[in-house]
Amino acid sequence: DLVNWLPARLSGGLICLAGWGGWRTMLRDARRHASPNGGWPEAAMAGALGRRLGGAVSYDGEPAQRAVLGAGPAPDAADLARALRRYRIACLLLWIMVGALAWAR
Repeated sequence: DLVNWLPARLSGGLICLAGWGGWRTMLRDARRHASPNGGWPEAAMAGALGRRLGGAVSYDGEPAQRAVLGAGPAPDAADLARALRRYRIACLLLWIMVGALAWAR
């Protein structure tokens, strides 16, 4: 968990920057997640999409209850394309940051 502390928060911030949304949700809901790191990018994506993630879920066919991150309706199939777009933009922003740091050296 300690090793992923910074990357989790950085990825959450990049997801928020990728769509100019999600900051409030990320800061409010990230700590509700069972993982000390998993909540940051998940809450950021929930806020950026304006959707609710978590709650009643199923893992390998077994029902489970998880913390609810975000507000709004549950995601639908169209949200997958929106989430992938934000993810790709966040990855591009990361490459720009890494490139800028390498260039500055």
